[in-house]
Amino acid sequence: MRHLLDTRTLSRDDAIALLDIAEDMAAVQDREVKKLPTLRGKTVVNLFFEDSTRTRISFEAAAKRLSADVINFSAKGSSVSKGESLKDTAQTLQAMGADGVVIRHPSSGAPQLLATSGWIDAGVVNAGDGTHEHPTQALLDAFTIRRRLHGTASRGRDLDGVRGVIVGDILHSRVARSNVWLLATLGAHVTLVAPPTLLPVSTAAWPAEITYDLDAALAQKPDVVMMLRVQAERMQGAFFPNSREYARTWGLDDARFAQVADTTMVMHPGPMNRGLEIAARVADSPQSTVREQVANGVSVRMAALYLLLSGERSEA
Repeated sequence: MRHLLDTRTLSRDDAIALLDIAEDMAAVQDREVKKLPTLRGKTVVNLFFEDSTRTRISFEAAAKRLSADVINFSAKGSSVSKGESLKDTAQTLQAMGADGVVIRHPSSGAPQLLATSGWIDAGVVNAGDGTHEHPTQALLDAFTIRRRLHGTASRGRDLDGVRGVIVGDILHSRVARSNVWLLATLGAHVTLVAPPTLLPVSTAAWPAEITYDLDAALAQKPDVVMMLRVQAERMQGAFFPNSREYARTWGLDDARFAQVADTTMVMHPGPMNRGLEIAARVADSPQSTVREQVANGVSVRMAALYLLLSGERSEA
């Protein structure tokens, strides 16, 4: 694997292989010494042009547990704030000998540009670009679902027959996009639920059903309900009347939670707006996988870095 830029072009076999390697990495997390020498001598740069807590720390922990040297780069306080271009930043990292670059950027397509421009000879991992994709988040979500369903026997399995409902701000969510493509590739049936104003203009090519009625979607007894954060920072106008109306119509409150099966997983990529898209009791319930997702994120990102940086990488 040369780069990990999206899930839309990720094959079923490659996705399952990555998830299986993540199982091996998860076993490392249970050891007293949570470290492997696999990437000793490699340098991983976390190149974050947007604020992040979970993703940045998760990638940093993953790289360090593989014994890589880690450089954390934040746009704030760097030459980027003085007007430095992505090209100049990339060439600086090339001069420093970066082997892998984990990039989060507000512009959709920035990781693709970095990977294909020739500015840097390093493996590139997309840690979220604009409203495009966030592939490692989708992979850790799939890993979490697979583990909840099959436990230690999950190796080699896909998600065939799993019914998933993704609810909320689909329009601005790169997590939703990556999950739609990956879950469908792995055999799951995906339903998107959102107000009409928070759906993309065209979803005809998406392998998912669309509905505006959350109660109807929950009545189908899905295996997975994934709630999305309302991304107010990306909204330039009024996409719904008010937060109370949104919570009443599209929030997973206590009453709706009581309707779902006891085996239904409740997921959220974080950070959560408790009381808006998800009730506090739901977020803290045994059916919630929020903490598992965070823990599994390290294993999945270890697997991604391992595939990109271990041994000699072939040319694209």
